[in-house]
Amino acid sequence: MLIAGDIGGTKTDLAIYSPESGPHVPLAETEVHSADYPSLQAMVSEFLGQLKMPVEVASFDVAGPVINGRAKITNLPWVMDESSLATDLNLTAVHLLNDLEAVARSVPVLRDADLITINEGEPVANGPIAIIAPGTGLGESFLTWDGSKYVAHGSEGGHADFAPADETQIRLLRFLCRRWGHVSVERVCSGIGVPNIYEFLNDEGKIPERPEVAQLIASANDHTKAIVAAAMDPSHPSELCRATVEMLVSILAGEAGNLALKVLATGGVYIAGGIALHVLEVLKGPRFIETFANKGRFKDLMSRMPIHVITTRAALVGAASYGLASLKSLRNQP
Repeated sequence: MLIAGDIGGTKTDLAIYSPESGPHVPLAETEVHSADYPSLQAMVSEFLGQLKMPVEVASFDVAGPVINGRAKITNLPWVMDESSLATDLNLTAVHLLNDLEAVARSVPVLRDADLITINEGEPVANGPIAIIAPGTGLGESFLTWDGSKYVAHGSEGGHADFAPADETQIRLLRFLCRRWGHVSVERVCSGIGVPNIYEFLNDEGKIPERPEVAQLIASANDHTKAIVAAAMDPSHPSELCRATVEMLVSILAGEAGNLALKVLATGGVYIAGGIALHVLEVLKGPRFIETFANKGRFKDLMSRMPIHVITTRAALVGAASYGLASLKSLRNQP
């Protein structure tokens, strides 16, 4: 059997799979707070010790680059190494992969129930596929066809420069440049970007905030969650919070279009990440597709690209799919 994990700075999902169950149906699973453990080995050992299930292979995705089988999560003091993990956990093999590469690996095995389509488009068979994921940070990856299957490629595209697309976004860039000098697109298109946009719009003073909402946000442990909740409140949304979310979605649409152009994503664009699900109502509006396709002479091509929102735990599915393929290879060895 396989243990797969989606390792994040805040929480970690772990699950056990068999080749017969496939990547969508774990035999056992748990969610834990990552910071409660001194290492990934300690976390996994506890889970396996509780289950008493014979696991042979592990596949873990991590929020950060994986280089030569080693990785470090930005928000945890963990350095992970494939060979050390395999030895410490007494496993035949351990595989580490970037979390967005894992999301990319999930796309070929996603089910219809795992997707919400916001633009049907005209998909090209075996065309490149783009993945963009606004979560705590911004992840980007893509898939290309090698003649027989899709191959996943990770990236750190979320740390590329923010390219403002209108006068308000230009003022946002200037506002944030005074603070950091370099402004990556992640700073304005992710969970950490939501408070930055809100602070900018509040500083401009064009949209007043209700005092009770301002107090609620100021006292919240998670400002992003409070702003998004106030924006999406069905009975009495905050105008300033709603403007924040609409700007975030506009920036996401532009960046998704940039990524789609760079990889020529005629096979489709897939949006993952928790932020997308929380602002789904705004994503499904006509402005998202209009902004996505607003690429000058390539507008018609962009309009034909399918766009889907992933509703399942794509990174865990991708890590499991990768691990199950490795398990199959081990079984087939003489």
